[in-house]
Amino acid sequence: MKHALAFLVAFFLLVPIGLAQRPLDGVIDIHVHSAPDSVERSIDSIDVAKLARDRGMRAIVLKSHYEPTATMAFIVRKEVPGIEVFGGIDLNLTVGGMNAAAVEHMTQVSGGYGRLVWMSTFDAENQVRVSKESRPFVRVAKDGQLLQDVKDVIAVIAKHNLVLATGHVSPEEALLLVREGKRQGVRHMVITHAMQTPVLMNVAQMQAAAKEGAFVEFVSGSIAGRGGQERVATYADAISKVGAESCILSSDLGQKGNPLPPDGLAAFIAALRGRGLTAAQIDLISRKNPARILELRSQE
Repeated sequence: MKHALAFLVAFFLLVPIGLAQRPLDGVIDIHVHSAPDSVERSIDSIDVAKLARDRGMRAIVLKSHYEPTATMAFIVRKEVPGIEVFGGIDLNLTVGGMNAAAVEHMTQVSGGYGRLVWMSTFDAENQVRVSKESRPFVRVAKDGQLLQDVKDVIAVIAKHNLVLATGHVSPEEALLLVREGKRQGVRHMVITHAMQTPVLMNVAQMQAAAKEGAFVEFVSGSIAGRGGQERVATYADAISKVGAESCILSSDLGQKGNPLPPDGLAAFIAALRGRGLTAAQIDLISRKNPARILELRSQE
């Protein structure tokens, strides 16, 4: 918690005070972790929606690594009017891995608020390999080719106009996914926290993903603590090279000891402004681009 508070104070001081007063007006966060979950979270889904709404945010997407969140989004919307709440499904082992039937079922949940499909995170083969663990994993490709189960999932994503998010796969696998997504007519794709372990895309790979129509996600969760300012500088440089029109900011927060998702995202925005990103670039990557992938109406 000490590091989290220092993080917030330090980054808010990077920009003039006027920019930090309402930095989240209209902002959308597509990567929010919250309770209930099988791991400890700093805030529950109802309270994070209230906090985001009170900060002026337009929408959030609730994420769990281990179970779908479309049902939770439906309940939270009833309890917290004034903000749009969505969910998704992460194709880890707990939902059967690359399970097209599970994705299809999510689309049938009341309200239709399940929007994102993450292509496996903590159970991804790449995650298990990078973590040097010995346990079952979810594979998306073999010998440089996507598996048929993966193509079947992508077909469901295309059919229901969902968002394909690449999860914790390798950079090479992520590029295979977005190319197949484009081939099958998927309209909205996201390279999940492209510069964070275990993904670790380089700029050329991010640019290649953007050329396929994917948005590249940069998350505030990975800049808290030691080395945070250096990572912000690296992210700002990458956003400029990839192009703000192809980037998205998210929090990826909700872990115990880290800033709460809206607070961490506000600090991230302030830090990027301090590193030279313009107000127009911030507007694109925190408001307009996430609104596009969720197909929310323009507020202009």
